Amino acid sequence: MDYDPQAIEERWRERWAETGRYEADPTDDGDEDVTFITVPYPYPSGGMHIGHARTYTVPDVYARYRRQRGDNVLFPIAWHVTGTPIIGAVERLKKGEDAQLSVLRDTYEVPESTLQDLETPMGYARYFIEEHYKRGMKSLGLSIDWRREFTTNDDRYSKFITWQYETLRERDRLEKGLHPVKYCTNEEQPVTTHDLLEGEEAEFQEYTLIRFGLDDAVVPMATLRPETVRGVTNAYVDPEGTYARATVDGETWLVSEEATEKLRLQAHDVTVEETFSGADLVGRSVTNPVTGDEVPILPATFVDPDNATGVVMSVPAHSPDDYLALQEAKADDERMDRYGVDPAVVDRIEPIPILDVEGYGDVPAKDAVESAGVESSNDPELEAVTKELYNREFHAGRLHDDYGEFAGEVIEDVRETYRDEGIEAGHFGTMYEFSEEVICRCGGDVEVAEQDTWFLRYNDEDWKAKTKRVVENMECIPENTRDEYDHTIDWLNEWPCIRNYGLGTRLPWDDDFVIEPLSDSTIYMAYYTVAPRLREIPVEELDRDFFDALFYGPEAVDDPDPRALDLREEWLYWYPVDYRFSANDLISNHLTFYLFHHAELFDEPQWPQGIVIMGMGLLEGQKMSSSKGHVVLPGEAIERYGADTVRFFLLNSAEPWQDYDWRAGQVESVRNQLDRFWNRATELLPEEPSSTFDDEVPDLADIDRWLLSKLQETVREVTDAMENSETRAASQTAFYGFEESLRWYRRRTDRSRAGAQWTLRRALETRLRLLAPFVPFLTNELHEELTGTHAEDAPWPEVDPELVRPTVEVQERQIERLTEDVNDIVDVTGTDPETIRVYVAADWKRKVFDAVAETGPDVGAAMSEAMSDPDLRERGEAVNDLVGDLVELVRDLDDSTVDVLDDLDELSVYEAAVPFLEREFDAEVDVYAEDADPPDPGNRAGNAVPFRPAIYLE
Repeated sequence: MDYDPQAIEERWRERWAETGRYEADPTDDGDEDVTFITVPYPYPSGGMHIGHARTYTVPDVYARYRRQRGDNVLFPIAWHVTGTPIIGAVERLKKGEDAQLSVLRDTYEVPESTLQDLETPMGYARYFIEEHYKRGMKSLGLSIDWRREFTTNDDRYSKFITWQYETLRERDRLEKGLHPVKYCTNEEQPVTTHDLLEGEEAEFQEYTLIRFGLDDAVVPMATLRPETVRGVTNAYVDPEGTYARATVDGETWLVSEEATEKLRLQAHDVTVEETFSGADLVGRSVTNPVTGDEVPILPATFVDPDNATGVVMSVPAHSPDDYLALQEAKADDERMDRYGVDPAVVDRIEPIPILDVEGYGDVPAKDAVESAGVESSNDPELEAVTKELYNREFHAGRLHDDYGEFAGEVIEDVRETYRDEGIEAGHFGTMYEFSEEVICRCGGDVEVAEQDTWFLRYNDEDWKAKTKRVVENMECIPENTRDEYDHTIDWLNEWPCIRNYGLGTRLPWDDDFVIEPLSDSTIYMAYYTVAPRLREIPVEELDRDFFDALFYGPEAVDDPDPRALDLREEWLYWYPVDYRFSANDLISNHLTFYLFHHAELFDEPQWPQGIVIMGMGLLEGQKMSSSKGHVVLPGEAIERYGADTVRFFLLNSAEPWQDYDWRAGQVESVRNQLDRFWNRATELLPEEPSSTFDDEVPDLADIDRWLLSKLQETVREVTDAMENSETRAASQTAFYGFEESLRWYRRRTDRSRAGAQWTLRRALETRLRLLAPFVPFLTNELHEELTGTHAEDAPWPEVDPELVRPTVEVQERQIERLTEDVNDIVDVTGTDPETIRVYVAADWKRKVFDAVAETGPDVGAAMSEAMSDPDLRERGEAVNDLVGDLVELVRDLDDSTVDVLDDLDELSVYEAAVPFLEREFDAEVDVYAEDADPPDPGNRAGNAVPFRPAIYLE
């Protein structure tokens, strides 16, 4: 029977669908364990690719594992359509944009006749939900309860979100006010990380604006180091840039044209009076608001008019960048002349030190670049040099006497106070700017805007404290992610939770706004538990009281709806979420929001129990990109290799939290390995399936007992790995690790024996159950042929203590090592032996081993113990040498193995293996005790060491 994965898999998909195999309902069994597993619902703005396949297969494996452990498991999925990406995709489609059409036609193979159906947001979403995600998930064999699916645009789900936000507002977790937000200048509304094409990791920084003066105008210059204002020697502008004279909040400001829009977005009243070339500012001087000094404006191509105000102040004593820029300006008289700057003015500019820091001289920036050998502003080492100096000055730099009350203080301790006093004195202002360029998925530029908006008060200390308790009590996999949650909780402040438009739920008290995507996806896991039954209740009846009764009980409202209380029982049955599988980059937003909202809205027993983080996927060594067509679609992969192959590669190529790389050659190799597994397995299948073969145990040889004992070790290791969500370790051990034992077993035994056949079938049946979560199609098929039952319906294997045989395992390892040693000699010498002589160490050497076994791997203690025996004491140096060798042997062994070796009759072990050794090497094999006066033609017997016999080939 050849392995035909497509036929097998289709048959099992049909059976699962017909029987509703994975539909999970509460039971009345009070002792039943319940497991609730979730994964981020996908955003169907495009198709499902192989990276998504791994995202959803990892939790599926754990869900299948828990079912085999006897749990009632809920594993649901839904569809996140909130926000604007789908709307943007539809608009690009309707405009006929080539890039969008290429992605739809070429990457996701949308038929030409179907494109028109995608010209509405939900039509677009529905196509990718049905034709890509659901089809792909079902093809992969994901054990999802499909009755519980919904979209975040459904009316009933919106009622649930309405309840959530009315409750948060009532509890004073929402506030309205001016707040910096990421703002798409194209869509003219706030956006969040999930809406970004570039700059997903960018954060906005609050700059201090130093209000330099020029005649009647303010020339604001942005800095993150306001304390360096006394060290400013000059300013720079882009002479080719466009600048503006603008009225800003009633004052005249000179800034770049781009800055006027940034300032307008940040709640300033801005009117542009005129625009002019940056060259018009070059050569003029501005007044330092703190020192009163006049400093010249110089031309510089490195100034970006689109960054902050487009005018940059220079502090060459403390900024390596500025120091080098000044040296380069001094050396470029021709350029200075061209822009009307007297080179003599530039030559007279000297760095002005404003602080002292240990390890540097009067001009730290000069010392920093010279010691690093950096001579040019273009040197890639400059960034590291600058970062190092800034860090040293911040933590250890002490201000000069000119700073008055701040003199002698360390920058770290006074920066904020110094800035605040400067703002109060009218010398400084503030402005927000991104740390890097940010682009919206719609293609628009994203800027920092201050808007009068509703935001979640994640900066409330009591809310932070509750959320930290969630983290403290939950399981974090891997453990090193725990600090990342705490770090995010610490820095997280207000979060704008609304948009001007898009799909999703309207803000209940102001339907001009929509709740944004990250803010409506924090507790949707609770909705899964009641989603199918909510469909029976009219939408208009799902009011605040209904959900209060559902989530807070009959005491929460005056007249609780019986239907809500009934649903409460189901919610409490499934909740809390036991494991959420999600991506590492979501810790800084979605996952931490998930923890915040659960901490606030639900009682501690319903708080999340664990989060498993997953890594990113590569395709042939490069990042996957739908927009560039660099993806593999699950349907294509499954059609070529089979779903089990796809699953198995995705699961054993890396642990969930590690990045993985889809490589076609390696996937093909996995397909071949499953084919070999299938062929080996089918050789063992009986004519008729039997669930009772385990009851009829024939006579077993030691080698059979060895394999069964190794099988117990495999069960223990796979179980331990699965308990830690180590899907790679589990699948590797169950499949590849045990295969090593099987290879040795096949060499060692006559497989036609009844005992061998029984042993191999027992091992196969156990492995099929171990592998069922990973390759459910293949294992179910084979298990049914072997036993008449499905592998996934059979209980997870337990270690059988009766089959654990440490002595047999140690004996067999000795035979295996002897075989390896003979092979090594054959390989090195090129010998084809007719006779192999094996010499087992003499009794006195075993006494030395006994001493080492008694004391452990301690040379001194072992020697003392050995020398207490008069016979050994007479052997002196020989005992000393042997103790060293045996201590090294024992050091690598656990105590139980050492105990087994101490009782082992080494000679009998090798004698019993003679038939195998003779068959293996096609030679006569003789086994001798070293001290039995054996023939020793090669003078090798004396080399024997306990458990490492001497070998001589003739």
